[in-house]
Amino acid sequence: MATTKAQAAAGDTRRRAALFCIGLAQLMIVLDATVVNIALPSIQRDLEVSDGDRQWIVTAYTLAFGGLLLLGGRIADHFGRRRTFLVALVGFAGASMLGGAASGFETLLATRALQGVFGALLGPSALSLLTVTFTRPDERAKAFGIWGAISAAGGAVGLLAGGALTEYLDWRWCLYVNVPLAVVAAVGGYVVLAESRREGGARFDVPGVVLVTGGLVAIVYAAGRAESSGWGSATVVGLLAGGAVMLAVFALVERRVPHPLLPLRVVADRTRGAAYLAVGLSVIGMFAAFLFLTYYMQVVMGYSPVRTGVAFLPMVTAVLVSAGGLTTRLLPRVPPRALIVPGMLIGACGMLWMLTLEVDGGYASGVLVAQLLFGFGAGMILPTALNYATRGVHPDDSGVASAGVNTAQQIGASIGTAVLNTIATGATADYLAAHGPAAAQQAVVEGFQAAGAWAAGIILAGALIVGLLMNAPRPPREDDSEDAAALAVHA
Repeated sequence: MATTKAQAAAGDTRRRAALFCIGLAQLMIVLDATVVNIALPSIQRDLEVSDGDRQWIVTAYTLAFGGLLLLGGRIADHFGRRRTFLVALVGFAGASMLGGAASGFETLLATRALQGVFGALLGPSALSLLTVTFTRPDERAKAFGIWGAISAAGGAVGLLAGGALTEYLDWRWCLYVNVPLAVVAAVGGYVVLAESRREGGARFDVPGVVLVTGGLVAIVYAAGRAESSGWGSATVVGLLAGGAVMLAVFALVERRVPHPLLPLRVVADRTRGAAYLAVGLSVIGMFAAFLFLTYYMQVVMGYSPVRTGVAFLPMVTAVLVSAGGLTTRLLPRVPPRALIVPGMLIGACGMLWMLTLEVDGGYASGVLVAQLLFGFGAGMILPTALNYATRGVHPDDSGVASAGVNTAQQIGASIGTAVLNTIATGATADYLAAHGPAAAQQAVVEGFQAAGAWAAGIILAGALIVGLLMNAPRPPREDDSEDAAALAVHA
């Protein structure tokens, strides 16, 4: 009996250490999506980047990351999730070092794209390792609660870190900071993570890889290009149409090939499909909040980068309280839509609160309330959606299911941010045309309000669809039975 208890305690300690390493890798991925944003003006001055080209410092990363995610998930399934995780960490750290040392714009773009390539390996392997490591419902709820909190709060942490590093050190440390995080996660992961992989040889769906990568890259590139060229330009329309056609052909190919890159059974499940949708739409609101509230505080309220980062801490706190204090307790006890739908409604209210922003408005009555509402809602949405997006999937497909979640996040962030930014700039331009240059700050606020209202509408529509589509019942109280046993044996 004593030996059994000692073994159980050792297993719990090992799983907690594994969660720390996996969570650290996820923090690095999410942080890297926002940590560079506040540093962009400094990068632009230092490397003499034009206004038209500065967006590619962010887009180079999202293009590679979003376009290669499904391939990264399949690589993790076939070659080993632990091995892929470790290789991706080392590669991400190396690309970050090269980016921090970049002496020119082109070098920085190449290293940002390289970061995206290794991020596309790291994201799916990390989430699939979490899936096969935590199989008991109570442990799984806690693990995904922490994972969801990291995913939701990491962007705000990135803004805080980016502001502090840029103001007190140098913009290059926004990239160098990945190195110690990657080293700790890699060393710890080498010690505590168990290997798991899909049985059989590595047989890749080459047509599927080409079609889905080309389609996703075209759509993400079009979203980034739309900010400067406009959504009606021939280039953007052509890219969107081409990307949509390639993805449609990809869906047809996946039904016919013997070893599909994305088995349709993974996304055909109503609960899993609704979870992907909830992740993608909630990320639209999250990045809208980061983008517009950041500019509102710096441009309108006159905050410094560091003060802006600190001002986002209440959102982080709201996410942690919601995900850790509420969601992890309710996740094993209630149907998933009982958490996701209310979370999306609360998040939409946070976006609607942006309508109260004013040129001379205060932090507490405007920004703070919007942050707390959206942060609390995100803490209910993300842990639940991430859990059910990978729940019940066959162990052989855990990597590609995890890649699907990351793809939903990336596409939601890229396209949503581009669409909402276009709405904001259009509303700002219309207000300026009507009221003249003297109303410049009010015009900016009008743009943020318009974008917040659209973001709220998108999230509300998503809440309705998820409520109708996600029909999973409350999880069994005692165990996940066959699914949990299969995952445990496979791991």
